[in-house]
Amino acid sequence: MLKKNIKVGKANFLLALLFYILIINFTFADVMPKSEAIAELSVLDKVSSKNTSITIKVGEKFTFQNLIIKVLKCYNSKFDDDPEVTAYMQVSDKTMIDNDKVFVFNDWTFASSPSIRPFDHPVYDVWLKKCYS
Repeated sequence: MLKKNIKVGKANFLLALLFYILIINFTFADVMPKSEAIAELSVLDKVSSKNTSITIKVGEKFTFQNLIIKVLKCYNSKFDDDPEVTAYMQVSDKTMIDNDKVFVFNDWTFASSPSIRPFDHPVYDVWLKKCYS
C-alpha cells in the first residue's frame, strides 16, 4: 500500500512540475523579443564614395565586393517614442586570406548611434538602417 502511494505521489509531482514548466514557458514567451527576418544595411565604399543599400536575410551570408556580411539577430524596440534598432552582425574580409577565421567585425550594432560599436575598415563603412519581417 505504501509503495502504491509513493508511485502515485511521484506521478502527481511530475505532472505538477510539467504543468508549472509549461506555465512559465508561456508566460515568458511573449516577454522574450523575437528577431526580425530581414535587415537593411547601408555600405559606403570610401574609395569611390558610393553608398549602397543592401537587404540581408537574418542568418544568411551576403557577399558585398570583398566583405562577407552575416546578420545573426535583428531587433526593433517596442517603444514608440524613441525606437531603437539593434543587430548582431559578423563581417569578414575575403582579402585577408591568412585570417579567414577572424572577423573584421563581430558585435552588436545600433542604428541610432553607430559610433558606439564602430565598424572599422579601411575601405568600407557599414551601418544598420532597419529591421523588418
